[in-house]
Amino acid sequence: MSSAPVEAPERVAPDPVEDYALAPDVPWITLVWNDPVNLMSYVTWVFQEHFGYSKEKATELMLDVHQKGRAVVSTGTREEMERDVEAMHGYGLWATLQKDT
Repeated sequence: MSSAPVEAPERVAPDPVEDYALAPDVPWITLVWNDPVNLMSYVTWVFQEHFGYSKEKATELMLDVHQKGRAVVSTGTREEMERDVEAMHGYGLWATLQKDT
């Protein structure tokens, strides 16, 4: 049996900048806003087509857009939400993204 001393590992204080960089960039949200142009049936179809929502879920979100003026239709990283916003624009819907609060 060896009697050599064992050295404790060196302790390093965490780097707040590095920890911040490793923090996930979530949650971000995609908002679809009400507009006077698109039919409610079309908005429902878009939500089903793009997000894969059931008809019931898509209808619920469409009604939020229509009655409340907006609906959160997806959440995730900023990059994912940028893709969803771009897709909604491609369908002719008014959409924005923001950091979830």
